[in-house]
Amino acid sequence: METSARFRELSKTVSHALRHEPWLYELELDSGGWVDCEQLIDVLRSGSEEWANLTVDDLRAMIAGSDKVRHEISGGRIRAIYGHSVPGKFACARQAPPAQLFHGTAQHCVAQIRQDGLKPMARQYVHLSVDHETATRVALRKSKTIAILRVDAGRAHREGIAFYNASPVIWLADQIPSPYIEAT
Repeated sequence: METSARFRELSKTVSHALRHEPWLYELELDSGGWVDCEQLIDVLRSGSEEWANLTVDDLRAMIAGSDKVRHEISGGRIRAIYGHSVPGKFACARQAPPAQLFHGTAQHCVAQIRQDGLKPMARQYVHLSVDHETATRVALRKSKTIAILRVDAGRAHREGIAFYNASPVIWLADQIPSPYIEAT
């Protein structure tokens, strides 16, 4: 398997382990979603011949080569930065967001969002993008008929809505009430 395809597959496997079903891998994530790199490597090595020679350098290369910043390594530990569907919430530090953020969704969801606002659904947080292009890529994974919503994040933040910076292009929020949302 070529290197880029191998790292894409590794990213999917690591994301599944750290975002969605860590118990299937016998991993115990701490309150910030972190797990020891060597523990993750041991589990992946023993679970699949494909990862028999996996190293921390492979994890670093996977992160460095990704078009999205999904994971991070620090102090010998690794975590998924966002996208979690595991029960409970990981601790995030509140931060002031950019003045506006974007959310890509399927067109058929817009009426419900206008009524109820943006909710995390099966994830821990609502995911927002810093630019229209990223929101478009996200929406196209969900549907061919998309809508891009603009969030008045500056006003929402000033009025008490919590925002958390997940990566250079992704921001998170517990929820976004409908008065802060408009179609682009």
